[in-house]
Amino acid sequence: MPRRKYKSRNILLPDPKYNDLEVAKFINSLMVDGKKSLSQKIMYRCFDLLSERTKEDPLTVFKRALNNVKPRLEVRPRRVGGATYQVPVEVAPKRSLALAIRWIIQSARARKGKPMYERLVEEIIDASKNEGASVKKREEMHKMAESNRAFAHYRW
Repeated sequence: MPRRKYKSRNILLPDPKYNDLEVAKFINSLMVDGKKSLSQKIMYRCFDLLSERTKEDPLTVFKRALNNVKPRLEVRPRRVGGATYQVPVEVAPKRSLALAIRWIIQSARARKGKPMYERLVEEIIDASKNEGASVKKREEMHKMAESNRAFAHYRW
């Protein structure tokens, strides 16, 4: 049993180019084997290509994509008298951002045949239009929460 009630969170500095915390989190999640400079290059290349393709500010397209992918509800298993129920609960803002980032990166990595920055651009554009694999993942999660709404009274 932990003695402290909460875990102290690390303070994240915003990214150097866009001075935005969500972009910094995305860069950190994109990073593999501690190669942050490589993930920054991928991200900034992606933003350049985004502005070229959409003729909009890449940061607004990115934020729109994140907001479209963020889940509002999720199901958590709850054990009641020998049976395990999938109980729908609201997602905390930090967790919903983390899930959205993770899903966008996973679905971009699942696309094959192109460099990572191009796959990311395509996934972000799809997510900003409310389509694509990451948005489908969110819809799936909401559908599961909706179908298990009968067990909402087991929420703790």
